[in-house]
Amino acid sequence: MTNPKRPRDTNQLAKSIVDIATGELQDEVEPVELSPEQKLGRIGGLKGGKARAAALTPEQRSEIAQRAAAARWKK
Repeated sequence: MTNPKRPRDTNQLAKSIVDIATGELQDEVEPVELSPEQKLGRIGGLKGGKARAAALTPEQRSEIAQRAAAARWKK
């Protein structure tokens, strides 16, 4: 199924967006279905930061934070 073309005129586009947001017009974009591999990757990705932080010592976390701050201030 192809997506319907959106209006090129700015005012018409704004009206169609408002209509979709208020429920007056149905947006016909179909949800994307994730593959089983993508679902597993998402689950692992959601756990990753917390698991890594739990495995690091306070000294390692401090060193990482110092390098991150230095990189931010370097810009």
